[in-house]
Amino acid sequence: MAYKNIQNYFSFADIAIEKNADNNRSLFLRKIDNSIDCEPVERLLIKFYEVGKSKKGERAYSPLFLFKCFLLQKWFQIKSDPELESQINDRISFKSFLKLPMDYPSPDHSTFSRFRKRLSKEAMMKINGELLYQFHEQGLSINEGVAVDARLVKSASRPVSNKQIDEFKKNSETPEGKLDKNGSTKKFSRDLDSDWTIKNDEPHYGLKEHTAVDTDNGFILSTNLSPSFHNDSTYLPYAVIYSMHTEKIKKVYADKGYTGAPNRRFLVKSPALQVHLVCCAVYSFFLIWIKFRIQFLCTFRTNPVAEFCF
Repeated sequence: MAYKNIQNYFSFADIAIEKNADNNRSLFLRKIDNSIDCEPVERLLIKFYEVGKSKKGERAYSPLFLFKCFLLQKWFQIKSDPELESQINDRISFKSFLKLPMDYPSPDHSTFSRFRKRLSKEAMMKINGELLYQFHEQGLSINEGVAVDARLVKSASRPVSNKQIDEFKKNSETPEGKLDKNGSTKKFSRDLDSDWTIKNDEPHYGLKEHTAVDTDNGFILSTNLSPSFHNDSTYLPYAVIYSMHTEKIKKVYADKGYTGAPNRRFLVKSPALQVHLVCCAVYSFFLIWIKFRIQFLCTFRTNPVAEFCF
């Protein structure tokens, strides 16, 4: 593997900082590092990430290193890749978490952007499953109960009419539609999956995200995207099946948008599930509590183990 061997650059400054690290009251990142076995995660990343496998050319940053950079960006709500680059260069705790020597600069922000585009959804699902399995092995119950809910996601593309969306879709299937104005293959194209829906009497252009959350610890177990006008009930089976990382699910909480005879039959008759759909008046209050708990974990970072998913 032709990856940069960053740890060979550690200096006396790094040794001095490491010696005093235990006196630091903010041990969030250190606890994260000690709670997760990164070797299985790294194997998955190498399997799905092609860059750096060739022995020719300049050595690349390891995918585990770049993945940990993105975790920092998410946990600390860093809004852009250039800002992430600056924060890594500026913060001792970040460099310690990344095992990046003090006199070694952060990767360029364009490196983060390219890594994000190359890391597939399948890879992220596999990594999420591995981390949830590790949490289960550490005694954290994951499938005691699952809460499923949906939220609207705004499209990154400019809103257009349904007629224009159909025209864009037809054009994208032609040979000419796959090329840019210079005749080269398009690297980027507009979002063709988003559409219009009405929420609280307000028009919305985008997608709908169906998320399944563990009710005990706030783990995000699965997410599925759908066109915004699709009925929620169609996606309950996907949300539940993709949430089964370790063992059978005992209870599923969902609002009335996910109810219906087909979903009840699916939950009761499936031999891998045999659970009941809980849909009642108090569910909305329960869901608010779950969302608040996730927001609390993400904002104040009081539970390092649970936060690794975010």
